[in-house]
Amino acid sequence: MTLNKILVAFDGSENSFKAVEYVADIVAHYPISRVLILYVERLPDKDLYRDDETWVSQCKKNEVEMTEKLSLAKQTLIKQGASADVVTIQYFASCKSPFHDTDICTTGRSIGLDILRIREEGNYDTVVIGRRGVSKAEEFLFGSVSTKVVQSAADCTVWVVN
Repeated sequence: MTLNKILVAFDGSENSFKAVEYVADIVAHYPISRVLILYVERLPDKDLYRDDETWVSQCKKNEVEMTEKLSLAKQTLIKQGASADVVTIQYFASCKSPFHDTDICTTGRSIGLDILRIREEGNYDTVVIGRRGVSKAEEFLFGSVSTKVVQSAADCTVWVVN
């Protein structure tokens, strides 16, 4: 088994932390050249807020919370023996974010495909993702990021951690 570069798809959920812990166990036993912990931003629905100011405030709160969770995930890997220079985190911002004005951003149409695009661009061998735990009915109606990654991945290994 060749393990060189691992991308951990992260959404801050309990199962995504389990995926980080799973990778931490691997990093403790195998030399890995790079681990990327990736969060693809999902903005809250603007229609649920009374005005733009309230929506922007919620967006900022969500970003601060997710950045803290990403840092915690990185520290988990480092505590298990990964070198700090091997582990990176990436907050992949939405194109509609009120805070990020970048050429490279997510449209939010398919987080699974965004994950795979970053995997391909970064030449990652393995994608590790936590299973969100949606019901079969929810998965049928709304889809599942982990299902999309598994079904669409090519030329890489995908591990779904439950």
